[in-house]
Amino acid sequence: MASESSFDIVSKVDRQEVDNAVNQAAKEVRQRFDFKNTDASISWSGEVIEMEANTEERVKAVLDVFQSKLIRRGVSLKALDTGEPRISGKVARITASIKEGISSENAKKISKLIRDDGPKGVKAQIQGDELRVSSKSRDALQTVQSLIKEQDYDFAVQFSNYR
Repeated sequence: MASESSFDIVSKVDRQEVDNAVNQAAKEVRQRFDFKNTDASISWSGEVIEMEANTEERVKAVLDVFQSKLIRRGVSLKALDTGEPRISGKVARITASIKEGISSENAKKISKLIRDDGPKGVKAQIQGDELRVSSKSRDALQTVQSLIKEQDYDFAVQFSNYR
């Protein structure tokens, strides 16, 4: 009798990579000529990333620099939850946070997709903020992975714990 193979569908972000991207963006903002005398900065404080500059266009440029650093480090921009620019006095700010975990509604969407379009004999279980997919056939699991990669979700999706 063949044992069951499984993998987890998760939405996680490597915090060290995000921290490295923040540090690289801060260094570039300090050094670039077009950011001189704009009081532009980016910092990581607790769970939020705070970007500020003296105009709305400059703070959007800081966000753009940060996003390019995230992409270069392999972090999906779908995991970045960016707020609208806020202007208070002489400073414009953008607050961003990192989204992790799959919400129960999104887990139900993925589970329904696997039930409806996936191969027969594949089971999906919701376990907290992740989804466990199991089957007797490893080929069926790979089919499910490619099916999920084809979908365009508004959150980052990774596969882990493949056994």
